[in-house]
Amino acid sequence: MVESIDLKGALKEFFGFDTFKGNQEAIIQSVVEGKDCFVIMPTGAGKSLCYQLPALLLDGTAIVISPLIALMKNQVDSIRGFGSSDAVAHFMNSSLTKAEIQKVKSDILEGNTKLLFVAPETLKKEETVDFLRQINISFVAVDEAHCISEWGHDFRPEYRNIKKIVKDISDVPMMALTATATPKVQADIQKNLGMNDATVFKSSFNRSNLYYEVRPKEKKDRVLKEIVSFIKNRPRKSGIIYCLSRKKVEEIAQMLSVNGINALPYHAGMDAKTRALHQDKFLMEDVDVIVATIAFGMGIDKPDVRFVIHYDIPKSLEGYYQETGRAGRDGLDGECLLFYNPGDIEKLEKFMKDKPVSEREIGSQLLFETSSYAESSQCRRKMLLHYFGEKFDEADCNKMCDNCRHPKEKFDVSADMQLVLRAIESLGPKFNLKHVVDVLKGVKSSEVADYGNDQNEYFGKGADKEPIFWKGLVRLGLLNGLLFKSIENYGLLNVTDKGREFLASPSKLEMAIDNSFEKVNDEEYDTAQMENIFDETLFAMLKDLCKKVAKQKNLPPYVIFQDPSLEDMATKYPVSMEEMENIVGVGKNKVIKFGKPFVELIRQYVKENDIERPADIVVRSVPNKSGKKIAIIQNIDKKIGLDVISRSNGMSPEELMKEIENIVYSGTKLNLHYYINDMLDEERQDEIFDYFRSSEVDSLDDAFDEFDGEYSHEELQLMRIQFISDMAN
Repeated sequence: MVESIDLKGALKEFFGFDTFKGNQEAIIQSVVEGKDCFVIMPTGAGKSLCYQLPALLLDGTAIVISPLIALMKNQVDSIRGFGSSDAVAHFMNSSLTKAEIQKVKSDILEGNTKLLFVAPETLKKEETVDFLRQINISFVAVDEAHCISEWGHDFRPEYRNIKKIVKDISDVPMMALTATATPKVQADIQKNLGMNDATVFKSSFNRSNLYYEVRPKEKKDRVLKEIVSFIKNRPRKSGIIYCLSRKKVEEIAQMLSVNGINALPYHAGMDAKTRALHQDKFLMEDVDVIVATIAFGMGIDKPDVRFVIHYDIPKSLEGYYQETGRAGRDGLDGECLLFYNPGDIEKLEKFMKDKPVSEREIGSQLLFETSSYAESSQCRRKMLLHYFGEKFDEADCNKMCDNCRHPKEKFDVSADMQLVLRAIESLGPKFNLKHVVDVLKGVKSSEVADYGNDQNEYFGKGADKEPIFWKGLVRLGLLNGLLFKSIENYGLLNVTDKGREFLASPSKLEMAIDNSFEKVNDEEYDTAQMENIFDETLFAMLKDLCKKVAKQKNLPPYVIFQDPSLEDMATKYPVSMEEMENIVGVGKNKVIKFGKPFVELIRQYVKENDIERPADIVVRSVPNKSGKKIAIIQNIDKKIGLDVISRSNGMSPEELMKEIENIVYSGTKLNLHYYINDMLDEERQDEIFDYFRSSEVDSLDDAFDEFDGEYSHEELQLMRIQFISDMAN
């Protein structure tokens, strides 16, 4: 124990700050006095200082158990910046060579190291335990302690063994730190670390400088447009985009790059060197935007992240809070944008179907909380803080969420709330929200029937209102303390004392109907087509122009541009040759050959009709050149037979022909003459070419009939592909 330390003087000496923030001073005093403590403090509130400063003041070396190698490096670099020697802080994990580990151990044994960061996987190794028994440990800090709890958003089984391992090494004071902990997670952490008697320091979770917004996640192309527009309206601002899959991370990072946004991907599938490089580029501001899975950002101390976008719904509200908390750590405004589609929730639930029942139930509850947050019309800040056991008056939100900035009309629901409370009291504390809503609506589900609740006096009493109304009302009851939901018992509802007081003496209670989101399925997400909504007047003008150009070139109109391309032009209004390249079925070659008069017509039409094009209309798509497409193109360039190409790519001849057709129709030039020459002599090729040149209809059946079956469908299809390639590309 160290007595009478001038903590403020030490703060100024080591870190250059004049004052502590929030609970920092009390926490550090507790650690210095050798007491166990549990710190729950939101991201950006100065959590790291709570173990850094006492480690520098106390004799010996503080052990900081940390989950991510990237986090350790970041922390060590930061502390070394304040110390007189690099030996003041080290990390020990699998990224170090034997020589580097020996150097770390040497510095610690010589008493030069005040902080040692270790991963839980490294800590449990016998050689690590043997080494740590030799040194003087001042205290042990467990950072990102929510990893201990199955109810936490980033559960790590290795964290469960920390207390036992530490006790085997030395019985020293412990501190646990986390930026997110619901009451349930908090209890779990304390129990697992044997810290039930620890002093708990809990700071407010309110991040008043963050703006929270939820938007519907519609078709993929529309969402990507919104993201590009959002980022381009915030030039040179740092931001993070979170996705749940590695594939989506790569796709969005590439799409942003081709649209002139300085972005890089980050996910666990990349090698450690590339991940570290991308992270450093983001920290050093060589890159504006990181597109990442949740693997990115834990503990990353970049103060000026101005926005966090969730392309996919997070698996828990804790995860959401932690990830959005990476915005605005410097106290300036940050924006948190979430795209929500109920179908994503269903997809995540399907992923859990093979997991143990308890894990599945926990996962479903966490997902339910997240969807409730997204769909609610209540103050988002109030909902988030309620989840963490904190009361908040929505009047203090200061319109820093979309529901408070753009409030929906509210109406008195006190009589309806009484009905809900009475129904839940009559059912008893055995049922979740879905069951209660089914009873009120009079839905005789198998579960309702099994419990005999179709005979309940309140069965069907709320049949006149939609389920969304009753769900919103239950959420309102929870927010106002009239109802209690037992998280660990899978969301079972109970009426509180305050709820019973409301029944005895009801007061006016107002509510807006919750937000309704349309489910968009995977097929709609993955379609490359735009919605079939186009400017019919412009389409007709483009169609006429197509015929005119075709006549000048002595070609059929479909060779110039096909209808899907014209429809896309009449939707996007491309007014430059570069924008025209992004139209469906139009490649660079086609733009050079035929694009100019179409661009001029559209530009004139937009001007004359005062059409306001969306600011992000020039979103460029990444060419869809899968490995298989590239292989086909390369094989044709090498003049390999189509039968060999189909076999080597595991495709039927019909599938290969369709793929070749798609390649050519999207603007890529191919030379199939080497293959066609073996099938048809030059005279016959000229005859078929002349037919396609004069035909105004792009139909193989018509061509087959025209030649009375003289040529096979395959011969005609190949000739048509070569004709389009020669004439249009």
